[in-house]
Amino acid sequence: MSSRWEEFYASLAIPTDFEENKNKIKDFCEHVSSQQKIVLVTSGGTTVPLEHNTVRFVDNFSAGTRGSASAEYFLEKGYVVIFVHRLKSLEPYVRHFMGQKFLDMLEIHNDEAETSVVVKSDHVNSVLPILTKYKSTMEARHLLCIPFTTLTEYMWLLRAACECLAPFGARAVLYLAAAVSDFYIPSSQMPTHKMQSEAGAPNISLQLVPKILEPLVNTWVPHAYVVSFKLETDENLLITRARGALSKYKHKMVIANILHTRKYRVVLVMATTCSEIVLDPEEIEAGIEIESKIVSELTKRHESFIAESV
Repeated sequence: MSSRWEEFYASLAIPTDFEENKNKIKDFCEHVSSQQKIVLVTSGGTTVPLEHNTVRFVDNFSAGTRGSASAEYFLEKGYVVIFVHRLKSLEPYVRHFMGQKFLDMLEIHNDEAETSVVVKSDHVNSVLPILTKYKSTMEARHLLCIPFTTLTEYMWLLRAACECLAPFGARAVLYLAAAVSDFYIPSSQMPTHKMQSEAGAPNISLQLVPKILEPLVNTWVPHAYVVSFKLETDENLLITRARGALSKYKHKMVIANILHTRKYRVVLVMATTCSEIVLDPEEIEAGIEIESKIVSELTKRHESFIAESV
């Protein structure tokens, strides 16, 4: 790793649970067979704390919808999945039963022997298939979920995951759907305790986060199939910015989308071609998720990439 990146990581305090999570990823990867394909899916937004004992922070918008849905579709395609996600954001399978919706599916049964909680009969057909997939996936050790909250935690987890994925070569996919902050505060420049309002408005100096794709593509996992995301609000910038990233970092694909249409339209941008994926009104009405089409197309391209790498 270049001195630039060594300096960047030196400015980030090592998370207290880093070694534990690194060992979980390493152990998980050791149980993947030599024939299986593996994907790292990152999901959700990162926070940038303003104090070491954090009360205030800068956050990035993302509920983890795309990442959690995509992870399920990768599993359906036979991939082993490492799901690195924002704590309390959406997760594979669990995402279908969030909040009150899940509680409304349950009822309490009382009898003389015991009290039990069961799924209401009119919800069994919707719960059972998802629960079956979840149980099968976990028993087969095909899914590992590792949470993060801060930018620092995300950066250290990403680096650790890449180190574990490097031996898989072309069989590895990196699907970097997390909304990662572009700015941060070095650990040495953060106050220890909560900033006090009596001191007046603070002067906060944010620094640019170096683009992680540079060492990732060139050094950490040089033989993997790396996919990044580009979210814009201006249609005129979308393809230009995506192609700019591909030209600079030399990875395989940018999934480009506009903020207000991201749930039913994306553009898969490659080095020389573009492929648009759009849900029509009938598909939207039927509850089709665009992530199913994204993953289907991506896995086809990954198969070709593996064949060309042999």
